[in-house]
Amino acid sequence: LPLYQQALEILGKSLGTDHLDYAIYLDNLAVLHQLMRQYKQALPLYQQALEILGKSLGTEHPDYATCLNNLAVLYESMGQYEQALPLHQQALEIRGKILGTDHPNYADSLYNLAVLYRSMGQYEQALPLSQQALKIIGKILGTDHPDYAAFLNNLAVLYESMGQYEQALPLSQQALK
Repeated sequence: LPLYQQALEILGKSLGTDHLDYAIYLDNLAVLHQLMRQYKQALPLYQQALEILGKSLGTEHPDYATCLNNLAVLYESMGQYEQALPLHQQALEIRGKILGTDHPNYADSLYNLAVLYRSMGQYEQALPLSQQALKIIGKILGTDHPDYAAFLNNLAVLYESMGQYEQALPLSQQALK
């Protein structure tokens, strides 16, 4: 953590605090704080990174969508689902428009939005998103890829949350193979 902070300080002095690289370092530092469950420290870093990325790259750029996604996941971790929802939706829209709907990052956005809906108890909204994400990731990465297993597991957990254990079991078993 101190090395990230030192690097950020050096970069800010040499390139300026509105530089694209500075925003990337902010985002990386925010991710680290988030992993350490230091949510209050991560939040302003993500917000500042998002502002810089928006100004530098525009709000229709994949890197902007990634930062939106990261901020949404942070809000979700904090239990602030209503703040997370529009950010996940915006990231999904940008990724679909710019990267296409058969891209792994688009599938990740579907997956993340489905997880949020599941956390909110909105299972009927989560289900088609989980299914679509699984289909895309299976097509792109193959059914032997670890991400496919993670997406399978997510769908199984969703079915379990819905009380549909007979649908959940084979998916869980397949994810373990």
